[in-house]
Amino acid sequence: MDKQLMDVVLPRLARPLYRQLERYQTGKMDDDTFTERFESLLRRQHAWLEKRGIPAQRAAIAIHAAVLVLSLPGLRAEAAEANLPLEVVEHKAVREAAADVASNYNIPEPRAAQAIASLVAHYGD
Repeated sequence: MDKQLMDVVLPRLARPLYRQLERYQTGKMDDDTFTERFESLLRRQHAWLEKRGIPAQRAAIAIHAAVLVLSLPGLRAEAAEANLPLEVVEHKAVREAAADVASNYNIPEPRAAQAIASLVAHYGD
């Protein structure tokens, strides 16, 4: 079911996120505005999923995984810049996302990390 959920979440996040990134990269949006709008987009996505009966924990895992999938080009660039394997940078990003989910949704961090990593592996390139 989480893979089906990702099929819904990815396109719903991708379009507005890329529009925001474009505005940010062209200087039409500053750091604070980008952060504020990005967080607002994630909150709206989470609320939309919950209204459709998706439990909060599952919605959070799917949203975090989708953000990482959409961030893979940036993670690749970060890995290249730091001269590290992509897996190292990706693992760190998954752990940070899992820590956020675990602290906000009262689930064990390893379980959140496994769920996020599984979705990222399935949907990443």
